Amino acid sequence: MHRGAYLVGVAGGSGSGKTTLVRALRDALPEGMVCQVSQDDYYHPKEDQAVDPNGKVNFDLPTAVDMDGLAADLRNLVAGEPIYKKEYTFNQEGKEPQLIELRPAPVILVEGLFVLHHEAVRELFDLRIFIDASEGAQLDRRLKRDAKERGYGTEDVLYQWQHHVLPAYRNYLLPYRHLCDLHVVNESGFDRAVHVLRDHLLQTAGVVEPIDLQGL
Repeated sequence: MHRGAYLVGVAGGSGSGKTTLVRALRDALPEGMVCQVSQDDYYHPKEDQAVDPNGKVNFDLPTAVDMDGLAADLRNLVAGEPIYKKEYTFNQEGKEPQLIELRPAPVILVEGLFVLHHEAVRELFDLRIFIDASEGAQLDRRLKRDAKERGYGTEDVLYQWQHHVLPAYRNYLLPYRHLCDLHVVNESGFDRAVHVLRDHLLQTAGVVEPIDLQGL
């Protein structure tokens, strides 16, 4: 297959900072250089999701997401074809999903929980990044995010964390950590990592000369 783009996969636990890292890279690079793709926008409808023994929907399973659809869309983007799809609204009542346009670009940044677990997606990446944070930091961020952006109460977040999120992290993320080219630690921030990754992506696109890492 003709490679018309540089594909970067960013994996990590819930609350590790995947989306924040990808947005920071997008904002640090020239306009039009990056296409940002989120695995979240490939979730199956809630009525098609598996439930746990307590009858709670479990969104933290690879089967919760149309990973084959994501792989197909990534291949189309690499081939120079734009993608149109509706955003995933995390089942928030009354929130109308926006139409997302994914336009081909020199760099395609893909983030999600299962982008390493799913082989058809994993094998597309030119660079694989694993973002790390302690479980405590991840839980604190998830509590704040889910209350603010997704309308979840503390009790629901803690239930999901214990019964769904941690098992998913240990079963579907950690086993693939060793396959990554780069590990980014995001305990309190990752400004230096963004700087290094930005310059690497600029070099890959032929925009700048190689950098001197000793000068950082």
